[in-house]
Amino acid sequence: MSPGTGQLSGLVAATFTPLTPQGELNLPVIGPYVDYLLEKQGVRSVFVNGTTGEGCSFSLEERKQLAEEWCRQGKGKLDQVIVHVGCLNVKDSQELARHAASVGADAIAVISPSFFKPTNADALKMFLKEVASAAPELPFYYYHLPSMTGVNLEAREILEGIENQIPSFRGLKFSGTDLRDLGQCVCYCRPHGWSLLYGVDEHLLGAVVLGVNGAVGSTYNYLGNIMNSMLTAFEKGDIAQARNLQFKMQEVITFAVSLGFSLPMNKQLMSEFSGLHMGPPRLPLLPCPPDHAKSIAQKLRDVLAEQ
Repeated sequence: MSPGTGQLSGLVAATFTPLTPQGELNLPVIGPYVDYLLEKQGVRSVFVNGTTGEGCSFSLEERKQLAEEWCRQGKGKLDQVIVHVGCLNVKDSQELARHAASVGADAIAVISPSFFKPTNADALKMFLKEVASAAPELPFYYYHLPSMTGVNLEAREILEGIENQIPSFRGLKFSGTDLRDLGQCVCYCRPHGWSLLYGVDEHLLGAVVLGVNGAVGSTYNYLGNIMNSMLTAFEKGDIAQARNLQFKMQEVITFAVSLGFSLPMNKQLMSEFSGLHMGPPRLPLLPCPPDHAKSIAQKLRDVLAEQ
């Protein structure tokens, strides 16, 4: 997809990174992973090397290998492979952006640096502009995740005038909970034809009501079919059913939170549901107790059986 065409919409799986028991990349899992998303979850696009993928815990070379394998396995199958290229420094981010373009990624995304933080929106936009300039042919998305970066600028501030600095800018992954800011982003994105993708899975229905185009999330790896049904119900005007499905998902997440819901637990849940071996997280994250993941998986089965 060139920067001038199309809108990204629907569910996008924020992919986990398969590792061997020894903690090394397990690239052969990615081919079956693509097929699982398409055939079992109805999810046709992926967001690679983001938070769910533990991207910032991998070396540049490892991130390149992951991007290349996802693009190779997804070619002709997936609608979109979006590669997150954000790093703590602009040079590494540019290197990953150039590499993503060279291996056939459909788009790139960048999160704010989080050690030396931008002090205002202009500083962050300058950083984003420098990264985008390394791959000007690729659609560019800003990844807004204040809870992890500690950069508490409003996303609407970042959007203001960004089209004049980044011609390839095509949208925003909004992983915050400020619905006022989200609503203002919807108002700014719509006239430009940009995509606004929501990133807090358990709040998705509320964001859809505000007008987002779709969502990027970890649980869509194994709950994609359920959340696709929720989106379909909403589009048909069956608000009661849409609420029912969102509430069921929230019930499961609430139970998971009571057990200490975390990225390692989420990764283990993907293994439970898909039958694919995602392996452990990378340090400093610690593995999830297997019995916790099994309890959550059973809870989800019980909740769905109530329909």
